[in-house]
Parts: sequence; C-alpha cells; structure tokens
Amino acid sequence: MKPADIHKIVKVLATETPKWDVPIVTLVAETSRDPFKVLISTVLSLRTKDETTAEASKKLFKLADNPADMIKLSEKEIIKAIYPVGFYKTKAKNIRSICHDLISKYGSKVPDDIDELLKLNGVGRKTANLVVTLGYDKPGICVDTHVHRISNRFGYIKTKTPDETETALRKKLPKEHWIDYNSLLVSFGQHLCRPISPFCSRCPVIKFCDRVGVTTSR
Repeated sequence: MKPADIHKIVKVLATETPKWDVPIVTLVAETSRDPFKVLISTVLSLRTKDETTAEASKKLFKLADNPADMIKLSEKEIIKAIYPVGFYKTKAKNIRSICHDLISKYGSKVPDDIDELLKLNGVGRKTANLVVTLGYDKPGICVDTHVHRISNRFGYIKTKTPDETETALRKKLPKEHWIDYNSLLVSFGQHLCRPISPFCSRCPVIKFCDRVGVTTSR
C-alpha cells in the first residue's frame, strides 16, 4: 500500500466501525472518561473475550471504582467479581498491587505517563498506551494482536513483534490517528479482518490492502 493510503483507511473504518461492537475498554472510556476504570478494565481484558471483560468490569466497579475502595477488597472478593476472566487469580493480585501503588506513590491518581504506568504490576505497553490514549486523550499507540497483524497485512509496515510494530507506527503513522487507530483496527479485526481466512470479499478497504500473508479468504 501507499503510505498516504492510511488516511483513507482510517476515514473508511471510522465510518464502518459504528456498525460493529465497540471494544469494551473503548466503551468504558466513552462512558466514564475515568483513567482508573480504563486501567482496570484493560488489565481484566488481557487474554479475555470482550463480553466476559464487560461483565467482570461491571461487577467489580459496583464494589469499588477507585483505588481507596478497591484496596479494601480482599483478593478472594476480587476473584469472585472478575471470574472467569483469564488468569483471574493473577489479575486479582495485580489489581490490589496496582491500587496500593497508586495510593502510596501517585496520590491515588493514575499516571498519564507511559513509563510510570509500566512500573505498575501487570501493566505492559498495550495497557499503558490505552490508559494514556483513552483515559487522558493523549497521543499513544496501543498495539495488540489486531493492530500488529493488520498493519502488517496492509503492507503499511513490516515487523515481527508488537513492540516492533509500536516503534514502526510511532515513526510512520500520522499523529492525528494515534488515539483512534487501536479501536478502529480491533473492531475491524474482530469482525472482518480475521487472523485466518479474513472476509476480504466484504472488506471496505481492500483496494488499499496488499493482503500480505493472506493465503485463503472469504
């Protein structure tokens, strides 16, 4: 694809994605604009389907929606609220650790800096970038499996790992698209641009796509 085509792709996907389900963390951000809820929802979402994350987040935030109240809950109480998200025991432990650090080191406020967020237990670059972009509306590039796969499939970049993809996109993707890029590609990847046999016959941006690595499609 031509580098300039990325503007056209983003414009088309911004029109198309409202027809599809919004990623749960994006939905949390849109309804609350609370960095703490974005952070905790993202931690819950790792290796977990959106519908499971949505239910777990709803249950947990009913019990506590800020660090001070969350730290009052025991690991068992958090586990009960978030089950059956993936790695629920580890996530319950990490949530308590995160809240402890937010209270003791950051005055109960979620940092808006990626390097500071990465110091929290269970927080990787994907989570940190989502908190910065969706929680604070600041530029960042969140790379998950969809963003990594589709950006390479487009032929826009050529990378082997999500970390390499983030670095490449920070150099190449126009900054105006940084905040929305993840949400658009997650919805696109969940509904049409599947890992195996994507729905190329129904793709609204196929004319811009090099279809790198696509051997079968629908």
